[in-house]
Amino acid sequence: MTKIDKIGHPFRMSASRSEPASDPAGFVLARLEALAPVLAPGGARVTSLRRLTGGASLETWAFDIEGSGCVRQLILRRRGGGGEAEVFETSLPLPIEAALLQAAENAGAPVARLVRDCAAEDGLGEAYVVERVAGETLGRRIAVAPAFARARETLGRQCGQALARIHAIDPSVLPPLEAQDARAVLDRYADIYRKSSGPRPVMEAALKWMEVRLPASIPPRLVHGDFRNGNLMVDPVTGLAAVLDWELAHLGDPAEDLGWLCVNSWRFGVTDRVVGGFADLETLLDAYEAAGGERPSIERVRFWQAVGTFKWAVVTMMMYRTFATGASRSVERAVIGRRLSECEVDLLALMEASR
Repeated sequence: MTKIDKIGHPFRMSASRSEPASDPAGFVLARLEALAPVLAPGGARVTSLRRLTGGASLETWAFDIEGSGCVRQLILRRRGGGGEAEVFETSLPLPIEAALLQAAENAGAPVARLVRDCAAEDGLGEAYVVERVAGETLGRRIAVAPAFARARETLGRQCGQALARIHAIDPSVLPPLEAQDARAVLDRYADIYRKSSGPRPVMEAALKWMEVRLPASIPPRLVHGDFRNGNLMVDPVTGLAAVLDWELAHLGDPAEDLGWLCVNSWRFGVTDRVVGGFADLETLLDAYEAAGGERPSIERVRFWQAVGTFKWAVVTMMMYRTFATGASRSVERAVIGRRLSECEVDLLALMEASR
């Protein structure tokens, strides 16, 4: 359920932490075996344990619990150890993620059902367990594969409905979250950009463009922070099955989620379908409004789309920098770094469209 790297917010390199066991799989298996009766009725043993693709510090494990004549398919998310443990500056503690999943489920948003927010005595550290949701997360397959043609017919509306339910959650029932208005988000990434790179004409022009279009502040609502094609579990027939990856959630402008979903990088080549490569903006906004969301102006969504594009441009710089300095050995970081020019083209297109 988790991709190789979280995107949307900057990360910092943390010091290595050693796993409390030389065999991470054996360590996790032993502790899940002890929890088996709690995780499933009559749970007797753990089978099919495997680590999914994920970051070095945030681990994602799929496993089954067998017992009482049935099998329960589950996912463990935990903050483990690793030699290359990157931690996002705004990455939430997993207990807060777990609380957000529960709040989203209570609000009717499609999420993986929380099974256990792990306690200290569980021995897994910072961790939680959710039910495993079937479907696809690969954004390009969702956007272009014939097998997902039926899902694409409804996915834009379903995203609008899911976001309306997420944004409607009363902040008073949520765990403590950082508030980030448009000014704060833009300042954050402008600062990172200027510390990470010399002046780049397109980035400088984009900053000026966004500065003069800062939207008025509104009462902050729950913002998912990384709602995009690639962080959605999609069933080829029924469409949206679950909204994944909540570690960048915060309080802010709901239009931030809508704009981020429209960033061209998440269309996977289907550039004429503004929303994730599978829907148009009117479909998304109509469904969002019909489900109770306060419809933002097109200009507000475009502002956040530009901010999102700028953010991704900054992250591509940082990805490359970790590779170039030797902080990361992942060649993928270098490849992602080459996408900076794509972001600059997207920023130019957004600025041109506003003239």
